[in-house]
Amino acid sequence: MDMVRLGFRGAVGIVLTLALAPACGDDSSTDDGEPVVDAGPRADAGGPPADAGTTPAVDAGTTPAVDAGRSDAGATTAPDAATADAAAATAKTIVELAVADGRFKTLAKALTDTNLVGTLSGAGPFTVFAPTDAAFAALPAGTLEALTNDQLATILKYHVIGKELPSTALTAGPAKTVAELSAFVAIAGSTVKVNDATVTTANIDASNGVIHVIDKVLLPPNLVEAAGYAGFTKLLAAATKANLASTLSAPTANLTVFAPTDAAFTTLGQATVDGLSATQLADVLKYHVVSGKVLSTALTAGAVPSLLTGKNLTISLTGGVKVNDANVVIADVVTTNGVIHVIDKVLLPPS
Repeated sequence: MDMVRLGFRGAVGIVLTLALAPACGDDSSTDDGEPVVDAGPRADAGGPPADAGTTPAVDAGTTPAVDAGRSDAGATTAPDAATADAAAATAKTIVELAVADGRFKTLAKALTDTNLVGTLSGAGPFTVFAPTDAAFAALPAGTLEALTNDQLATILKYHVIGKELPSTALTAGPAKTVAELSAFVAIAGSTVKVNDATVTTANIDASNGVIHVIDKVLLPPNLVEAAGYAGFTKLLAAATKANLASTLSAPTANLTVFAPTDAAFTTLGQATVDGLSATQLADVLKYHVVSGKVLSTALTAGAVPSLLTGKNLTISLTGGVKVNDANVVIADVVTTNGVIHVIDKVLLPPS
């Protein structure tokens, strides 16, 4: 059975329930805890400056410009045009660059309509995953018009990270956006994806951050969609078999999920999973879920009731966060209908 996922209209419906997130700001924390993956060298727009005392490189067939009336011995080289253009570009804010670029008319209008121009023109620094006009045009007709300014502002803030992340500093895994919701970065060779969008142009430098151009508009995911972006294929397959995917994707779910990685399921053994009936597997998965959205800062040591009636989880905060005998390896993956804490073992309910 295919995994149950919300369509675009469902995702927009989720967004409609969100309150306006706090204004963008510098987020120097590293709550996500994911390893840094090198996405490739960051290209300097104008190339490295020539070493002092050496002759600047010029295009084949051209000669350096010189001041009128000077001899060759006293000639001075004209400024490199590409270097000058790069310097002029980085003197502009993210908003100014987006307006001047020509590919982001819809984004620029949306920022104006939601009063975010002033925020993204501020000191920052910010990383903006910027959808092109073509990306906005690919949305179903009337989608943007159906949103209030506050709802649209939440979507726009979901495209912004509150620190500067050039391609060499992008993180593989969940990333906290200024909408207080997690986006998901995947890196394969030179290809970088954010959720289901591809970065088509990286490292457009601004005075207050950096822009990475993407080919789709990002929509905040629910628990099931987030698990898909994060690569929890075995957990999703189990949830589908146990008929729990629709429960976990419900807009009003408000759940905390301790999500085992694929490696955790492999350690348990596929034969063990396959040997469970749908009802038995549902009990195992319910044992990984707690009612309410509980961030890591709100976890307390002791027994916590799971969704499996009468079965408690035991939280330990000594030497890191543990759930029973499993370690929390990534905390606070925030979705529209709950939060995920990633764990390194499958939890089996006591008999």
